[in-house]
Amino acid sequence: MAPIPTRRFGRTELEMPLLSLGGMRFQQSWSDLDADQISGASQQKLQTTLARAVEVGLHHIETARHYGSSERQLGALLAKVPDPKRILQTKVPPAADPGEFEAELETSFSRLGLADGGRIDLLAIHGINLEEHLQQTLAPGGCMEVVRRWQQQGRIGHVGFSTHGSLALIERAIASDQFDYVNLHWYFIRQENRPAIELARAHDMGVFVISPTDKGGHLHHPSARLLELCSPLHPIVFNDLFCLTAPGIHTISVGASGPGDLDLHLQAVELLPRAPELLPPLLERLEEARQVALGEPWLASWQEGLPDWPDTPGQLNLPLLLWLHNLLEAWDLESFAKARYGLLGNGGHWFPGANADAFDQQVSEAELLLVLGKSPWAQEIPAILRQLKRRLGGQSVRRLIEEV
Repeated sequence: MAPIPTRRFGRTELEMPLLSLGGMRFQQSWSDLDADQISGASQQKLQTTLARAVEVGLHHIETARHYGSSERQLGALLAKVPDPKRILQTKVPPAADPGEFEAELETSFSRLGLADGGRIDLLAIHGINLEEHLQQTLAPGGCMEVVRRWQQQGRIGHVGFSTHGSLALIERAIASDQFDYVNLHWYFIRQENRPAIELARAHDMGVFVISPTDKGGHLHHPSARLLELCSPLHPIVFNDLFCLTAPGIHTISVGASGPGDLDLHLQAVELLPRAPELLPPLLERLEEARQVALGEPWLASWQEGLPDWPDTPGQLNLPLLLWLHNLLEAWDLESFAKARYGLLGNGGHWFPGANADAFDQQVSEAELLLVLGKSPWAQEIPAILRQLKRRLGGQSVRRLIEEV
């Protein structure tokens, strides 16, 4: 196979491969293990994965301070698997105290084996999910001033941000013009961040799509329905082609737990020249299934009149819950829907609002109808919530958080 093609990563001017090696799934544990707790088998699998990535041209590796053992494991192997074209990225969350942020930054560099004057090419402010995170980053004397000082010292190349936040917040962060790139969610089942991608293009920012395989529908373990609708392509290949043909996207994350997880993504890159012929019939088939399952009236108006989760009794996240309903009915994405449902209200600002478990117990139908007066589907929504509760409730939150 030819090396993975690259794209100019916005104003960073880096030649970014179309596929990036994400560091969440190769970690041994979500706990920040000491070096002697990391198993030889885990390190051997990661070393094999890194070697395969170098071989095929996945020169961009991205991890994060709070991806458990990921940084420490990666740091122990960077020198053993050299790559002169390597683009190294980590992510550190903002903090109200810039000293705390800098301490976390120092820990990241230490875990990556870069404590003594080492350098990373890309740093992302990790999880600008709330307005306060943006303020902590950009306020005078805030986290960005720490980053600028490290850049002046030659220890950080370019700075961006990652986000699970609202479209409005993402657009404000981009419009600040303080960031060189953005890590965001955008893939076939979730396309509402398209305006942010367009704004990033206008600011000549790099655009990195986060977790298109896992958050794109648990495509490592796709439903039989999705496999049928995406045939002859695997859903991973379909989704990769969908992302990589979209204007403004430079790279997508490959969350590999082992070298074999690269294969379908590499297949997508090989098929990219044929995307104009391969994608349209599959998109038509997927849309037809959605129309048959849900109907045009619902699809045209289900989002109308829904209150935001802070304004809903019990803080039920109605927009997200009804989106999960759509995914279940159209394409049987039950594994993904169960995971996302179980995390609602249990992952802080990463997964805000509540699921439907409290409906009919702490939250009555009458209370809910009071805030659904502007929804054309007010009378139908309570039954949908009960159905979601029966189908998706009762998951182990601990297990779900470990899988996310």
